[in-house]
Amino acid sequence: VQLQASGGGLVQAGGSLRLSCAASIPNSGSASMAWFRQAPGKEREFVATIRRSGGHTYYADSVRGRFTISKDAAKTTVYLQMNSLKPDDTAVYYCAATYGPTSTYRDLSMYKYWGQGTLVTVSS
Repeated sequence: VQLQASGGGLVQAGGSLRLSCAASIPNSGSASMAWFRQAPGKEREFVATIRRSGGHTYYADSVRGRFTISKDAAKTTVYLQMNSLKPDDTAVYYCAATYGPTSTYRDLSMYKYWGQGTLVTVSS
């Protein structure tokens, strides 16, 4: 059982990165996936989620319109396309999986599986 995140790196402000998360979890088709991030000295925060039912997506206000979450047809890999990156987007990005209801998508405690994190650094 694991979530393997990759794709982080150093990018200039205004640039783009795409993060990937390969999921090997039980009943992956029944899980909703999300990305969270944690900046130095700050709490982990919700970024985006894609739901198991219908593929509905939700975003944090700070990234809406710049980031896009998606998943492959096999529902084993989730992506986070990040465009127009800002220095404030600098953080360790974590993918996570939950079997919980949509109403709880911002709640970290509802996520059963977590990836190891991938560092995104945006220079000004």
